[in-house]
Amino acid sequence: MKIGNLEINEKAYLAPMAGVADRAFRELCRGYGAAYTVCEMASAKGISLGDKKSRELLSIEKDERPAGAQLFGNSPETMAKAAEAALLFSPDFIDINMGCPAPKVSNSNGGAWLMKNPQLAGEIVKAVVSVSSVPVTVKMRSGWDSEHINAVELAKICEQAGAAAITVHGRTKMQMYAPPVNYNIIKEVKNAVKIPVIGNGDVVDGVSAARLLEETGCDMVAVGRGALGRPWVFSQINAYLNHEVILPEPPVTQRMTVMLKHIKKLCEYKGENVGIKEARKHAAWYTKGLRGGAAYRGKMSTVNSLDELRELAFMLVAENKQEE
Repeated sequence: MKIGNLEINEKAYLAPMAGVADRAFRELCRGYGAAYTVCEMASAKGISLGDKKSRELLSIEKDERPAGAQLFGNSPETMAKAAEAALLFSPDFIDINMGCPAPKVSNSNGGAWLMKNPQLAGEIVKAVVSVSSVPVTVKMRSGWDSEHINAVELAKICEQAGAAAITVHGRTKMQMYAPPVNYNIIKEVKNAVKIPVIGNGDVVDGVSAARLLEETGCDMVAVGRGALGRPWVFSQINAYLNHEVILPEPPVTQRMTVMLKHIKKLCEYKGENVGIKEARKHAAWYTKGLRGGAAYRGKMSTVNSLDELRELAFMLVAENKQEE
């Protein structure tokens, strides 16, 4: 499959997740076979005002490629300027966020708010495409709420404005992440446009990925929450889609090894003080479902060093020995 001139070889990519899909996690997921990754969304307004943190979100390194920069905003001019700034970091594509349901974003007329303003959304795509030397993609939802399902309309507008691919999360903004996922709207979008359409929503393994692909006809799937504490989900998806093989969840020793590798990267890239604080939420995801996991999650939520976390991981492995 191609997104513009970008060749994509697998069927599942890591969806952008603010506060989660940073460099450490993107590299880890690419290592497990994610088709590509997308940076955490960056504010176009923040970039235009010279905000250091917003610009830092645009940085992309070799081991996470192919990778795209994601922008959010509501001004065509500001979004175009932000895209020009993003291009300095050589992204493989630029993604425009029209799906974030977080009140902080949508209440400031960004993210999913653009679902309520399809003409403005189209102008934004056109403005970004006009300055971009790489493909421009869009991530959207099915609509604002159940009475305003307009993903098909918006997808057509984005395609006409020059978008090279569209990701559709089969829920409305108001649904947030509550079930069910609307497969039909993803299918309708796929049938309405000629550019690649990626389905998003509740993909947690190979079987769910295959079901989404089959029932909607979409070209790929995006994996977000299904990868939390489970970066290996991409190898599971690829194994099932390519060979119809169901890979089991890794044993606890391997899970803790991956967790420590992840946290070590976090500390290396952000410094141990920041990295270990961010590691606490990841540790909770990695230990979900393990014997004694709840107790260890409580302990891991207060660790202040990588050594402390490593010691707790070894103790958790010992407690779960019987499962291996």
